[in-house]
Amino acid sequence: FPSEAASEVEAALDLSTGDIVWESPARGLLFRGKEAAGENYRRMFSSFRVEEFRVLQRFATEERVVDDSVATVVLAGDGVENAPAPVGSKVEIRLLHVFEMREGKISRELVFENWRVIEPAVSQLPHLAGASLVSPQHPAH
Repeated sequence: FPSEAASEVEAALDLSTGDIVWESPARGLLFRGKEAAGENYRRMFSSFRVEEFRVLQRFATEERVVDDSVATVVLAGDGVENAPAPVGSKVEIRLLHVFEMREGKISRELVFENWRVIEPAVSQLPHLAGASLVSPQHPAH
C-alpha cells in the first residue's frame, strides 16, 4: 500500500498547478504551493490504513469539481496534522472536496471533513487506559 499511495500522490500532484492552495478548515490547515501540498499528502496517506473508500457523488464544470465521499481508515501513524482522533482509532471520514480548476489543473483544493470514531484507539478505552497486564494479586515470576 505505501508504494501505491506514493504513486497516487505523485499522480495527484501532476494534476495540480504549481501554486495550488490546499485547505482543511476543520483541522485549521492551509498549504500553499505544490511542494507543501505534496508533503502534506505524503504524511497523511502514509498514516492511513484505508479499509474502504466510497464515492457518493461527483460532478464537474470547467471551473469546479465537487467530490463527496466516505473513507473508512485506521490512523496508523501520526502524520495526519490536527487529526481529531488519536493514532490507533478506526474512523469514518465524510469528505467533501471542492476543487477550483485553472487551465485543466487543480489550483485550489478545499476539503471539508466530518470525522466519526468507529473504534477508539486501545489507549482511549476506559477499561484499558492505564491498566496493567500484570495483576497485583499474581505478580509475574
